[in-house]
Amino acid sequence: MRVIASSIRKGNVIEQDGKLYVVVSAENIHPGKGTPVSQIEMRRISDGVKISERYKTTDQVEKATIEERNYTFLYEDGDGFHFMNPESYDQVQVSKDVVGDAAAYLQPDMTVKLSTHDVNVVSMALPQRVTLEVVETEPVTKGQTASSSYKPAVLSNGIRTAVPPHISVGTRIVVMTEDGSYSERAKD
Repeated sequence: MRVIASSIRKGNVIEQDGKLYVVVSAENIHPGKGTPVSQIEMRRISDGVKISERYKTTDQVEKATIEERNYTFLYEDGDGFHFMNPESYDQVQVSKDVVGDAAAYLQPDMTVKLSTHDVNVVSMALPQRVTLEVVETEPVTKGQTASSSYKPAVLSNGIRTAVPPHISVGTRIVVMTEDGSYSERAKD
């Protein structure tokens, strides 16, 4: 399926020169003078090599046919990450290259969206938010709760983030999986 370059987004799969690439980042650049362009950073699925391409926003790009399905995360071992289709109970193994940095956010029984092309898993999308526990942060200081400054914290998955001053060790918080930023205190 051919689409214009400006419509390509992160996670899309592009077919170029007979090889499949998953889009790592896509940015549309509109300079003051000249032609607007789409800067697309991609990872070749077959061997993990990253490349960066620049297209005119109106250029045609071949978007691969991808099937997206929800899967439940089961466990991780030396071979990779194991997921199960909740409808058919089929299990699928996903390599560490495909999961990448998202591995830190995976939790047992978490539902993720796996994109497949000819039975090969090419990309994984996490839920937008996950709930994690703060395991390390500075103590709460009296009178500092009204300020808008954030303090550093380490979460139960090892990720470092910044949290408001009123958050203490043991508090469960909701974190955005895209950038690891604090969203809100967990309601549970």
